[in-house]
Amino acid sequence: MDARTQAWLDQEDARIAAVIRQWGWAITYVGGEECSRPGCDHPPGEDPPFAYTTGLFGLGHPELLVFGLSPHDAAGLLNGLGDRIREGEALLPGMEITAGEWPHKVIPEQVPNPGEIVFEANRFYQRPSEASVPVLQLTYDDGQGRFPWDEGYADPDSQPRPGRFAA
Repeated sequence: MDARTQAWLDQEDARIAAVIRQWGWAITYVGGEECSRPGCDHPPGEDPPFAYTTGLFGLGHPELLVFGLSPHDAAGLLNGLGDRIREGEALLPGMEITAGEWPHKVIPEQVPNPGEIVFEANRFYQRPSEASVPVLQLTYDDGQGRFPWDEGYADPDSQPRPGRFAA
C-alpha cells in the first residue's frame, strides 16, 4: 500500500472512532457523484449509491445497509433506526417496520455476503471479510406499498437483492 493511501486510511480510522465514541455509530456513504478515497476509479452512477453503519455491532446488533438513497435520506433512516436499536429494539429479518416520518415501509433482510460490502465496518472491528460483521439490508417500498420483489415496483435497479451486490 502506498503512503498516501495509508495516511488516508489512518485519518479515516481516527474519524470513524471519534464519531462512534460521540454518537454510537458512524455512517459510510458510497457512490453517487463522487468518490473520496485516493485512487478511486469507480465511475459515478454505475451502481446505486449505498450507505451503512459502523458501530451497531458493538451494541450487539447487525450493522444496517441501505441502497439508492441520497446522503440526507440515508442518514435520516439509519440514524433513526440506530436510535431505536440503542434504546433496545432489535430489527429482525422479515419484520415490516416504519421509520419515523419517513414515508416508506422497511423490511430488514439478512445480507449473505457482508464482507464484500461493509469494508469500513470490518476494518473498524478488525475482522477479515470471511468473518464479517453481520449486516441487515433495509429494503423499502416504492411509496405504493410494493417492494423490489413485487411486480410493478417503481425502480428495481435501485435496490439490489441481498447477495447480488459487491462493492
